[in-house]
Amino acid sequence: MDVSERLSFFPSLYQVIEHPKVGMWLLYLTIFFLSVLVYKLGFAKKLPILKSVVIYTFLAFGCTILTFLGIFLPVAEGLVVAALILIIYKIRLHQSKKQEAEEAS
Repeated sequence: MDVSERLSFFPSLYQVIEHPKVGMWLLYLTIFFLSVLVYKLGFAKKLPILKSVVIYTFLAFGCTILTFLGIFLPVAEGLVVAALILIIYKIRLHQSKKQEAEEAS
C-alpha cells in the first residue's frame, strides 16, 4: 500500500513524503495560521499582552501535535472549514447590526 495515497490534501500539496523537512514546516505554519485565524474569529477577546503571549505559546505547542496528526487526518481542512463558517458568521453579524442601526435611526 502506497502511503502517499493516504495523505490528506495539505500534506500531499506540500509533498511531505518527498521533502519531509520543508513539507512539515509548511504544514505546521498552515495549521498555526489557520488556528490563529479561527481563534481570532471565534474566541479572542481583548487580553493583556502577557496573557496573549501565554495563549499563543500554548496554541503553537498544540499545533505541533496537530501537525503530526494532520499528515493523515484532515486537520488543516477542518480548520479551513471552521474559518469559513466563522467568516460568514461575522459578515452576517455585521450586516445584521448595520441593518438594526439603520432601522433605529
